Amino acid sequence: MKLLTKTILIAALLVASDPLVRAEDWSLFRGDPQLHGRAGALPEKLDPLWLFEVEEGIESGAVIVGGVVYVGALDGKLYAVSLADGSLVWAYEVTDEIKASPSVHNGTVYVGDSAGVFHAVDAATGKARWTFAAEGEIVSSANFHEKRILFGSNDQFLYCLKHDGSLAWKLETGGYVYGTPAIVDGIAYSAGCDGFLRAVDIASGEQKFQIRIGAYVGASPTVRDGIAYMGTFENQVVAVDLAAREILWAYENPERQFPYLSSAALAEDRLIIGGRDKSVHAIKLEDGSALWSYRTKAKIDSSPVISGGRVYVGSMTGELFAFNVKSGEVEWRFDTGSGLMATPAIADGRLVIGTVDGQLYCFGKAKQEAP
Repeated sequence: MKLLTKTILIAALLVASDPLVRAEDWSLFRGDPQLHGRAGALPEKLDPLWLFEVEEGIESGAVIVGGVVYVGALDGKLYAVSLADGSLVWAYEVTDEIKASPSVHNGTVYVGDSAGVFHAVDAATGKARWTFAAEGEIVSSANFHEKRILFGSNDQFLYCLKHDGSLAWKLETGGYVYGTPAIVDGIAYSAGCDGFLRAVDIASGEQKFQIRIGAYVGASPTVRDGIAYMGTFENQVVAVDLAAREILWAYENPERQFPYLSSAALAEDRLIIGGRDKSVHAIKLEDGSALWSYRTKAKIDSSPVISGGRVYVGSMTGELFAFNVKSGEVEWRFDTGSGLMATPAIADGRLVIGTVDGQLYCFGKAKQEAP
């Protein structure tokens, strides 16, 4: 219980620092700056409530703030949709595809596009506040610390911007930076396709240290109690001791050699992650041993989200699964009929996820009609 209590306390403090974000909102990719992948409660039985369709596919995970869903699509638009009924609030057009998940902070939606442009958009009106041009595609989502905005780019840089869109600093790496940096105590932890995990002081942009992972990392790290967890392109999920600067353990699927592009969700004693081996894995945090796995019929790039005693994740079969965190038993599933690459967003008792065919689904508890 100590780990769970600590996680909730940190999340509450971070929400308090942004007066426009409520504790029940899902304002960031993975839900909090440490990227734990934990959300508020959902009903035991989920019903499809509404469906919003866009012109092309949705690979971006949604965020939910103040009863509005924000999501990017491959048609080059950032959409704001009412969580209540799925009606369009506004649409903001960019110059290329949006694969990154948006983030919301202090009334502004931040998102990068495939042309390398990073956008700050007024959350209420959908009007541009400013843009910043990187030199490569942006798939990374934004994370925040005090008055700084951080994200990675395929131009091999980790960027830190001020809130007016000007550059505070940028750090050159040796490869694409697909993942979102995790932030703990003023330090950004960023992994990328050069095979290193970097710790960077956000105030100064100084790299404190780097740890060799030994493989490309396309997912985002998640950090808790001085340990960073992430999947790699080399069939491994690794735990990295940040103080000792060494890998504690590495988990591998002995039967199938496939990469992990899914980012891990952390429960009290285990992490849960999807893989391109078509499986969802639960791994013991203490030693990296397997607790359970479930084989689907297609790859899993969607990142799991834990809500209560369940973990929710999509598969490229089009199925959205709810697994029991402890046992791995499938307790609920829904077939959307189209592949799911996006990460679920959970807030206000509802789950929202987009499909590669451009359908945005919302699930929750349907209202019972009076007899």
